[in-house]
Amino acid sequence: MLAASLASPGTLTLDRRPLPALGPRDALLTVEATTLCGTDLRIVTGQKTKGVTPGVILGHEIAARVWRVGSALTPGVDVPAPGTQVGLAPEIACGHCEPCTAGRSNVCASMALFGTGVDGGLAEVIRVPARALACITPTAREIAPPLLALAEPLSCCLRATTRLPITEGTRVLVLGTGPIGLIHCALAASAHASVMACGRPNRLSPALALGAQVTTASQGDDLVAEVRDWTGGAGADVVIIAVGDPGLVPVAAQCAAIGGSVSCFAGFPAGALAQIDPNLVHYRELTVSGSANATLADYAAAVTALSTGALDLSALITHEFALTEVDAALDAVRSRVGLKVAVLPERTPSPGHH
Repeated sequence: MLAASLASPGTLTLDRRPLPALGPRDALLTVEATTLCGTDLRIVTGQKTKGVTPGVILGHEIAARVWRVGSALTPGVDVPAPGTQVGLAPEIACGHCEPCTAGRSNVCASMALFGTGVDGGLAEVIRVPARALACITPTAREIAPPLLALAEPLSCCLRATTRLPITEGTRVLVLGTGPIGLIHCALAASAHASVMACGRPNRLSPALALGAQVTTASQGDDLVAEVRDWTGGAGADVVIIAVGDPGLVPVAAQCAAIGGSVSCFAGFPAGALAQIDPNLVHYRELTVSGSANATLADYAAAVTALSTGALDLSALITHEFALTEVDAALDAVRSRVGLKVAVLPERTPSPGHH
């Protein structure tokens, strides 16, 4: 099979290799699409090495189809039947540590991940070991594979919303209009919240298309003033920081209403510090929270939302490449020419790409 693996930090190799071995309690899936994110780019460039196994096949936002199941498994009982379209959650939790037993498997103390420590989706076939069978989630109905691959980032955003009081009429400010920020806009809008999106000027139109009522490219004090104007002086009930800029943390606190919530959703640079006025937190009774990864329940909810049409994120898929064009796909992520980039193993290469 064809696969894109990390030969060494900073070096991606596309080569042919034998199919993964199928153990009696394993499953093999054919990969239909894998969408890329900034984490993939950081791994390929060598910026991210923690938890990354040398030689691993990359890709953690995976849409697939059940192909073969191990001899000890009952199709339709232990694992969806061959031919079933499925999403594959990347988080393989141990199920036994304190976070897992407390319902926080998303921050498992010994988490393994498809695409970093376990071979991922940038291949024609992926092996799901016995311990990860629960990561397989069938769709309610078949949908476009690139859209299904978005269940992974959507699940992470859903996880964050479980910690935020977003309901009808909630005033939500989303800082950052990359794919994650745009998903947060869509989620908040689906809850009938009022949404303001702040980000790059060229990303504001997609924010409106995905449910934001108001957009701005303002920063700092100008942004705070705009938010106050938008909310009649009250501030935003919920502020979601969806870009890894620690300088946005104090701004988010200033934008929040009395009793408001600030979510530090993005991953920040290692060693980054954010200064926040503790009196804002104290006197305005702010809640500052974080969120990382997703539970299997979050992932299943994401697959259901996408495959039932309850949430339409198809506008996020702007570029598609064949697996043989994986370098061009990563270049598209690097240059930020679009929103989400999908790699489809069965896609015919575009003219000029090799």
